[in-house]
Amino acid sequence: EDLLIDTAQMEGYVSENDNGITVVLDTNLTPELLEEGFVREIISKVQTMRKEADFEVMDRIRVTYDGTEKAEAVFEKYSTQIGGEVLADAVVKAQPAGYVKEWKINGEAVTMGVEKEGK
Repeated sequence: EDLLIDTAQMEGYVSENDNGITVVLDTNLTPELLEEGFVREIISKVQTMRKEADFEVMDRIRVTYDGTEKAEAVFEKYSTQIGGEVLADAVVKAQPAGYVKEWKINGEAVTMGVEKEGK
């Protein structure tokens, strides 16, 4: 008897085969992964703002923000991590001050302000 083996790609997974070795990756985005991506985008935007505002690399800053409920929840939950990455002594929900810019992060509207600490 003949045996026919067929492989099918499952939704949410990507596989690649080379020299008899198969690697399968789970490409499903969990809420935790989406949140982590959101935090990384916030950090990237703040770093961009630091550069645009001509801050020195070692300048300590204060980050103020206002945005959608979802965005504010992420800021609140990860403020310590965000502050540590961008050298911010404070990351607070307040009227954005200093160098202010509006962003769309993962479809959420956020207005952020950065200013040198002690200014």
